[in-house]
Amino acid sequence: MTTSLLIKETKNFEIEAFRRPSNIDLLKKTHVAFSGAPRKHWHDPSKVVLVVDPFSRATFYYEFRIQDIDFIQEHPNLVNPENEIIPMVRIWVKKRSLAVRCIPFIVDETI
Repeated sequence: MTTSLLIKETKNFEIEAFRRPSNIDLLKKTHVAFSGAPRKHWHDPSKVVLVVDPFSRATFYYEFRIQDIDFIQEHPNLVNPENEIIPMVRIWVKKRSLAVRCIPFIVDETI
């Protein structure tokens, strides 16, 4: 699966409003930050996919349960040469949460 397929086959994830934490230092002790382009999970509405580097040939993505995300920070959008806009975010996930890291590739390619 190429990166462009990964981006186009998943739907944009509408960013919901999360309350800003009162103490960012406490958040850093109890959560881990991940950055990327958020997408809806293709078959599980209780999960979100975060594509780490959406325009790279060697990208990967994370899957998180939405209930494990406590805070989202919006980052500047990315724009490709075809003027497609990709929103970027930083999400804060509770430590000790179960997540998936996936590195898709085509068998005849070497990375």
